[in-house]
Amino acid sequence: MTSDFRGAAHGVADMLADYLDGLPDGTVWAPMPSDARTGLLTRPLPEEGADLGDLVAAIGAELLPYPMGNGHPRFFGWVNAAPAPAGILGAFAAAAMNPSSAGGDHADVHLERTVVRWLAELVGFPHPPGGGLLTSGGSMATIVALAAARNRAAAGLGVNVREDGLAALPPLVGYVSTETHSCVRKAAELLGLGSRHLVTVPGDGAGRLDPLALRERIRADRAAGLVPFLVAGSAGTVNAGVVDDLGALSDVCAEEKLWLHVDGAYGAFGRLDPEAAPRYAGLERADSLALDPHKWLGVPVDCGCLLVRDAEQLRGTFSLVPPYLRDDAAGGLGWFSEYGIEQTRPFRSLKVWATLAAAGRAGVVRDVSRCCGLARELGRMVAQAADLELLSPVETSIVAFRWAPADADEETRHRVNAALGVAVQERGRAFVTGTVLGGREAVRACLLNATTTEDDLRVLLDEVRAAAAGLR
Repeated sequence: MTSDFRGAAHGVADMLADYLDGLPDGTVWAPMPSDARTGLLTRPLPEEGADLGDLVAAIGAELLPYPMGNGHPRFFGWVNAAPAPAGILGAFAAAAMNPSSAGGDHADVHLERTVVRWLAELVGFPHPPGGGLLTSGGSMATIVALAAARNRAAAGLGVNVREDGLAALPPLVGYVSTETHSCVRKAAELLGLGSRHLVTVPGDGAGRLDPLALRERIRADRAAGLVPFLVAGSAGTVNAGVVDDLGALSDVCAEEKLWLHVDGAYGAFGRLDPEAAPRYAGLERADSLALDPHKWLGVPVDCGCLLVRDAEQLRGTFSLVPPYLRDDAAGGLGWFSEYGIEQTRPFRSLKVWATLAAAGRAGVVRDVSRCCGLARELGRMVAQAADLELLSPVETSIVAFRWAPADADEETRHRVNAALGVAVQERGRAFVTGTVLGGREAVRACLLNATTTEDDLRVLLDEVRAAAAGLR
């Protein structure tokens, strides 16, 4: 068995190295052939086991030829990164160890505390011991954060929501912007807060939350007998990568005694770019911050992170230790499972550690700064083009724009831009996605791959023009 695994593992390593080397020269993405799709969908459960070498060959023949495309340097879709090679190795080793990282005295638990501290140091967030944990992604980090915010608000009203439930609470009100990530609404719905009690505060055209309008709405809601408890800010929205005025939001939350949660899943690492860094002032004052190492840092999926200023608030929200999980070796901080929802937790920290250790702080800063610089260059290229329109200033590494030649009326622009993202994808030379920003159909390019070049940006714009011509 060991010799079979050794041979198959060497085969996987060679196959994946060839796959990664060949990505830049291949098609970014193409629809799967119908027979290949059907083959995966209808595959029967085998009666007898397969040889490991045959499994490796099947992976190479039936899966690797049909990727999402996010490993390619001209993939600009959504917020999906190319995997860092060191992270791939870390994920492989973690799978071989296969612990449950809920707690105890083994390497993965201690390594997680270190990588959470590293992530906090990278974005400049205060990190008390126990003040953070790795999660499946930003959505889970947001659920955990909003649960802690809900419990703090309930305690302030004299209610133990863990024992008494939501029925003992008046409606709690949270405040979001037009561009707040959908995971905040999902979290509010899941936690029983109700999306109707998430108030959308007016902002600017890019969706930035207006601190003055926020303050006025909070006071009006208090006067109406409601209970404000939360503000959700953004450190890089997914549509245009804009950053809220986090300092002003922190001031409002401090004065009104509200929990400030910042969604930095995509954009918080932009703080490492010297030109973008001033926009993040106030981030360190948030009560909670969601990060996604599996986005800009290139850690293989899945890997999110939640950081909080008050570790005991987090632990008090989730800690439940039945007799069969008592562990004297856990130490004063207890188990990670006391700080979140997951009990059995995968060994996420090894791929984070490997990715960050291979790059070093200087390497992470270099790559983030390069992506931001390329995004600014793309923004300049769009702004200087007579047939394109930049829809929002470039603040991080997302560029939102639309096809808008002077000889096309607004109805034609709307129709073409609504279909433009998919049309570019299907051509295979670049990948962007569509969105709506400020009520206008648009495409958005998210730059996360530090191997992308200015030539790739020119190919992207050529493809946008060619696809638009076909749609027109």
